[in-house]
Amino acid sequence: MFHFQEKVCLIQLSSRRQCYLVDPLQTGSLSVLKPVFADPGIRKIFHGSDYDIRCLHRDFSIEVINLFDTQLACRFLGMKFTGLDAVLNQFFGIHLEKKFQKKDWSQRPLPEEMLEYAAHDAVYLHELSARLEDRMVETGRLEWFLEECELYSRVRCPSFNGEPRFLRFKGAGRLGRRSLAVLEALLGFRESVARKLDRPLYQIIHNDALLKLAIEKPQRMDQLKELEILSFKQLNRYGTHILEAIAGAIVLKSSELPVYPHHHDPIPDGLTSARTTALKKWRDAVATTLEIEPALLGNNALMAAISQQNPPDMDALAGIEGVRPWLVRTYGNDILTLLNSYSEISG
Repeated sequence: MFHFQEKVCLIQLSSRRQCYLVDPLQTGSLSVLKPVFADPGIRKIFHGSDYDIRCLHRDFSIEVINLFDTQLACRFLGMKFTGLDAVLNQFFGIHLEKKFQKKDWSQRPLPEEMLEYAAHDAVYLHELSARLEDRMVETGRLEWFLEECELYSRVRCPSFNGEPRFLRFKGAGRLGRRSLAVLEALLGFRESVARKLDRPLYQIIHNDALLKLAIEKPQRMDQLKELEILSFKQLNRYGTHILEAIAGAIVLKSSELPVYPHHHDPIPDGLTSARTTALKKWRDAVATTLEIEPALLGNNALMAAISQQNPPDMDALAGIEGVRPWLVRTYGNDILTLLNSYSEISG
């Protein structure tokens, strides 16, 4: 929200006795912590670990082994509200002050009240994880949860490897090739400005404005002004450069224009569709019985993949990407029986 490149600005570490706030903006390297995070004998407790794990690996090459994600635990226990504030209030009657969540954590020195907030954000996780683990033992879901945590610990930031910027822009897939070229040029210009000023992209020019510029393609300043999508300040700062970017894309030859890679899945036949519908109904019924969200058992895309591949046995089911081992062990026979019932119908 405050810089071009997001970065880890503060790390909270707590044991049952003490809490430490580590300033990576001062220390730079966190190599001394890498063995701790990688030690399977030390449990690392996070609440909502996905983004933290991605950032720790991206910025410091830190790998997290033996993860316990308290938010994921809440989901496996079917808790309706899983935000840390709501969970701490439910278990301990504690409220966290939310007003600091969107503050600039890169500022130095950090105000005392922000340091206090950061400390409290992590200090209760030990007792919370113990209580959640006890409940999962009671429900018989601890093994499921720990397997899921192991998968969570492997998430990484995506690598774009020189892909066109428009592939990460909502709405680009609906544009024609010429408009797509204009959009790519504008995205490149915005990124260069944001990087130079160290500002988030949206603070330079908002996505909605870029999309309209790509569609309308103004070629003169008066046309740009008539669109009324840029502020007076933006027009003065960037107007000429925007028109230059648009002009460069307009003169491209047809053979040079980009193509948006639309991926169309094959239309499933009637039997495959029937299996998918049955799998979704089965999943929803099991989730209702367990009082958990259906997505923990598998999202709609996974149900469709299982239906499409129609595995004949447990090994084939386990080999489908996204199918969890605990799901196969617990419900594999039910899934195969359901799929087989449709095979018999077709026969």
